[in-house]
Amino acid sequence: MAADDPSPLHAQFQLPDDRVDYVAAKLVVDSIIDPSTDTVAVRRQVDQWEHAVRGNVPGNPTARQVLDALLKTLYMPGEWNQGKPFTYDLSDPLGKNPKNKQLATYLATLKGNCVSMPILFVILGQRLGLTVALATAPNHLLVKFADDEQQMWLNVEATAGGFKYDSSYQRETGITEASLDNGLYLRPLLPHEGIGAIASTLMEHYGAKKDADALMAVADLALAANPKDPVAMIWKANAYYIQTQQRIRSRYSNAEDLPPELHGEFHRLTRENLAWLAKAESLGWTQKTPEQEASYLQSIQRERARRGL
Repeated sequence: MAADDPSPLHAQFQLPDDRVDYVAAKLVVDSIIDPSTDTVAVRRQVDQWEHAVRGNVPGNPTARQVLDALLKTLYMPGEWNQGKPFTYDLSDPLGKNPKNKQLATYLATLKGNCVSMPILFVILGQRLGLTVALATAPNHLLVKFADDEQQMWLNVEATAGGFKYDSSYQRETGITEASLDNGLYLRPLLPHEGIGAIASTLMEHYGAKKDADALMAVADLALAANPKDPVAMIWKANAYYIQTQQRIRSRYSNAEDLPPELHGEFHRLTRENLAWLAKAESLGWTQKTPEQEASYLQSIQRERARRGL
């Protein structure tokens, strides 16, 4: 796949929900970011993990028994994983290394984060016939599992291999009541909406490259799939900001030097930037505070100490 070719991603968004394949969507995103991605090898590894999970599924299983086999295979040491379960990567807790969010890296190192871990989980869950969906919290992805026995959605926290209440996510990530009422967070995403969540790393990639046009295009695809995608809203606002910096402020640092023919463009870009930020805020999105980040990093340090790292 050629670098920065958006057409395969666009094709993923055009699929009806019953044809969305999460591994295909993830590999499209990873391959745009890194064209050297060996998609054949990744698919082969995913096949192997699916086979391993099926080896832990009892006969005539319920959906919950299949889910438990998936949790066991990924997160408990055993012959199915050579005694090496998947774990959270404590060396990059903020996900600053983009490569660590790629599926190939996770499968090779068995160390993941809140992007790669839930995406692999939902990929395997989908293949195993489970009703699973991605869901979001601020700066976080999780998995929703439809438990037929309890007639409810359960949160699977893929970074730890267990379950978690909505209230825990609200407390830990600063989710506002308004954001819940407006459907921004903690709801099971439809498959085409899940592609938008998977594409968040591509938005991050284009943002780091300051490629405003490509960033805008991906954000627009995500927003067409899910108009209440807070990540896409903020990246779209950022795209307008980058365009303002590149087209206007890089040439005219002082507002009084701006020629009359650029006044309209400057005001349009500034207005759109502020409007998308305001829209996200009106729906309940809030900026992550330094205190929240510090608290999270402290929890990582405690976990590193517990593991003797």
